[in-house]
Amino acid sequence: MVRRQYLASAAGHLEALRATLAPDAEWTEMAGFPLAGTYRTPKGITSSVMEKLGKDWDDWTAHDDTYVVDGENIVVLARYTATNKATGKPIDVRVAHHFTVRGGLIVRFEQFVDTALVREAMTGQVRENSRT
Repeated sequence: MVRRQYLASAAGHLEALRATLAPDAEWTEMAGFPLAGTYRTPKGITSSVMEKLGKDWDDWTAHDDTYVVDGENIVVLARYTATNKATGKPIDVRVAHHFTVRGGLIVRFEQFVDTALVREAMTGQVRENSRT
């Protein structure tokens, strides 16, 4: 189910992505991330997160690399790639996603990412120590 979510997201198939989410799903974007907060319901999640990412970024993709499974908990090590539409600056940022899956559907998602790198691409400014 989680893999289907990544494939649907990468292809821009929001209906297929919504089909992976439970009706009462909770989706949390990390504090400091441009879309920080918790969103609920499949339609609320895709309109508040995926559609907004598509408006601000070209080719936003979450590349899922490694899966760690413990019962209903799935942690995915991944990376985001995209180019910010306003600045033209690309990102290639490592992330970790924690999913909870029950009854064959995603009921909870939590994102962990270096939010400063994402914001740098949005503003064009670089942190002093980010070049090392």
